Amino acid sequence: MSADQPHIDISPPISRAEAVAVALERHGWCCYPDFIDPATVMALAAECQELDRRGNLRPATTGRAPGRHAGVLRGDRTHWFEAPALSDAQRVLWGRLQALRHVLNRRLMLGLEELEAHYALYPPGAGYARHFDRFRDDDARVVSSVIYLNHDWKSDDGGALRLHLPDGPYDIAPRGGMLVMFLSAEIEHEVLPALRNRLSVAGWFRRRSLT
Repeated sequence: MSADQPHIDISPPISRAEAVAVALERHGWCCYPDFIDPATVMALAAECQELDRRGNLRPATTGRAPGRHAGVLRGDRTHWFEAPALSDAQRVLWGRLQALRHVLNRRLMLGLEELEAHYALYPPGAGYARHFDRFRDDDARVVSSVIYLNHDWKSDDGGALRLHLPDGPYDIAPRGGMLVMFLSAEIEHEVLPALRNRLSVAGWFRRRSLT
């Protein structure tokens, strides 16, 4: 990986949110290891697994109603966050993402008005085909985010997020606590299959739709 790749490494130190904004402005995407503390990561992971055990994670769909399709391009199961009815762990994450939204608006003037997010669990062998996050008929999604919840993830476990960048594909292992962000309309990406359950919180920072 070349020195100018947008992993966060900024001196002098600045806040997490400011660092993410700088990298996103420069590159259109970024990775921030340990954006969420280990205790919150563990609590979120346990909650995601318990929701799945109870059957509250549902097979994900693609597209928007009424033309949703299930199980064609993606194999994850999801559960949407419902503010203000958030668990304690969700509230911690939600607060940090909302703080990040305010910083992105101040520095980049993106006009982000709201946040949506869901748990995503990919069972072994499941992935998500190459795609953009912004819908063709709705331009509200501006910035995509993923927080990974996987403990002790190894490269051999697979499950990388593959970003399709102008200079070629770039793979990011889904290690616990890491934040990945990218511009929803500009970065095509996919999720590669893993050998074990792969847990995350996927989110989108949205503006008022212009279409």
